[in-house]
Amino acid sequence: MREEKPGYDDTPIIPGQVWRVHDKERPHPRVVTPPTASTQEAPGRPPSDAIVLFDGRSLANWRGQGGVARWKVENGYMEVVPGTGDIWTVEEFGDCQLHVEWAEPAVIKGESQGRGNSGVFLMGRYEIQVLDCYENPTYADGTTGAIYGQWPPLVNACRKPGEWQSYDIVWLGPRFEGNKLIRPAYVTVFQNGVVIHHNTMLIGPTTHRAVEPYRPHALVGPLKLQDHGDLVRFRNIWYRPLRGYDE
Repeated sequence: MREEKPGYDDTPIIPGQVWRVHDKERPHPRVVTPPTASTQEAPGRPPSDAIVLFDGRSLANWRGQGGVARWKVENGYMEVVPGTGDIWTVEEFGDCQLHVEWAEPAVIKGESQGRGNSGVFLMGRYEIQVLDCYENPTYADGTTGAIYGQWPPLVNACRKPGEWQSYDIVWLGPRFEGNKLIRPAYVTVFQNGVVIHHNTMLIGPTTHRAVEPYRPHALVGPLKLQDHGDLVRFRNIWYRPLRGYDE
């Protein structure tokens, strides 16, 4: 005997949807095993449906100048090798949930933008700043977690140099019709579990000492990490595609 589905078939249609309130025929969400929390000693486990970009063992999923990523990999993390250039993922993606863990050099050198500088570039164009801003002032839209050159973070949630930190990012990329922008990019960012941007609209690609307008590009792009000459470390990098945000 077939068991009756829970729900209803005689309730009103939800405005803007094809489904009834509590519709018994409405598809159920996929089951995903949640991630485990990272500690200072070890990264956590990604969610079961995540696409892992860096697992602490190799840079096989990354490219750099000349086609080869030349950063150092050891002890479960990668570290910038100054002068080797930025690196970027082979994988290209658009709307997503992105997780990145990073650590500033324990030995403090420099000040302002010269202290532990790197960056997380979504789609290779839109930078969330990585910087050591623990007791290190700099210009507001260049501080840790800033949408570089556009929006400062809501708060400074930095840990001490040498400690592992995290960005959890919800990214909705821009949309174009031909040469026309029909939707700008939006981003929500948590640093170390603290919201530092909420549904913030980007005005275009990020850059230094200038304002860049949007220019049409593909719906997907690589994740890029910046070589700014400092020994910044990264680990436990993964993303989950987000679908259904085309409008």
